[in-house]
Amino acid sequence: MQGDHAPRVAAFLSANERAAPAPEVQAMIVLGIDPGTAITGYGLVREERGALTCVRMGAVLTRAEVPLPARLCRIYHELCAVIADGRPDCASIEQLFFNTNAKSALAVGHARGVALLACANSGIPVVEYTPLQVKLAVSGYGRADKKQIQSMVKLLLRLDAEPRPDDVADALAIAICHLNSTPYQAYANRDGDQV
Repeated sequence: MQGDHAPRVAAFLSANERAAPAPEVQAMIVLGIDPGTAITGYGLVREERGALTCVRMGAVLTRAEVPLPARLCRIYHELCAVIADGRPDCASIEQLFFNTNAKSALAVGHARGVALLACANSGIPVVEYTPLQVKLAVSGYGRADKKQIQSMVKLLLRLDAEPRPDDVADALAIAICHLNSTPYQAYANRDGDQV
């Protein structure tokens, strides 16, 4: 009886669906950025066939006694160099979170603006995620603390040690968030839906 159904099932498939070759698997490189005026963490993460690899990680450090415009210039130029060397497909950055410390939020906003400008001038798209989205995508728990995120980043990227400083681990987590979210976005967007 099962053989009788095969011709009817095949009839439902269009000629394009039957003839279409399997899609070629493309590697994707994402630049994660955790902006700050003192420390801007960054991490390049590659995803290929479901495997995540850390390509590069680091931090742009600036000293508090240096005038703000010079600090922002340094962040911009170093991020542009990372983008030129790593050639990421896109960048991911955490959405600005306002807490009770307005001065701190403003400083992060300056560095974030410079990071967005570096990406825009380098021609790479930027995707933003909330802290909750990053924690869920990396640890599966929206209230994960810094230590849990660092441990998961180490595990997911098969690193020998947890990334330091925290800003670097956060940048890698933001990149991982995008790579973990991309297949779901593509699936939802296939019919024009937004995630």
